[in-house]
Amino acid sequence: MLRPTTTEALTKARAYCARQERCQQEVRDKLFAWQVPAREIEPIIAQLIGEGFLNEARFAEHFAVSKFRQKGWGLRRIEQALRQRQVSEACIRLGLRAIEQDEYQAGLMLAVARRWERTREPDPRLKYQKVMRYFLGRGYAADAVEKALRAAAGD
Repeated sequence: MLRPTTTEALTKARAYCARQERCQQEVRDKLFAWQVPAREIEPIIAQLIGEGFLNEARFAEHFAVSKFRQKGWGLRRIEQALRQRQVSEACIRLGLRAIEQDEYQAGLMLAVARRWERTREPDPRLKYQKVMRYFLGRGYAADAVEKALRAAAGD
């Protein structure tokens, strides 16, 4: 594959960012994969930011809300995923605040109730542990899961 010129790389990067929200690291990785020289990557990133194609705060908000709504992730898992993508702490906080607390609580209560009903375990203590472990793995806080579990289990 031939190395694209800076203009070609910028055009490809614009199209890449226009398809969906991206963070800076995803674009850096893509430019690197396209074999764009390292010295040209940061100026391209800066231009994309200036043109509005790249906005980490917008990315973090979109990412957080969509991962919660579509995949059922908890705040901790979303936060960890944003950190892996090297999103700034300020943008991570903005992204997490984009999830409405009422929607978050209601979503967790509904998901726990469904999981409780689907879990086939005769021993209530083991069933409780299985469901708790499942939601902890999805990034929910233990106290929030416990509260939802007490409601689902009828305690």
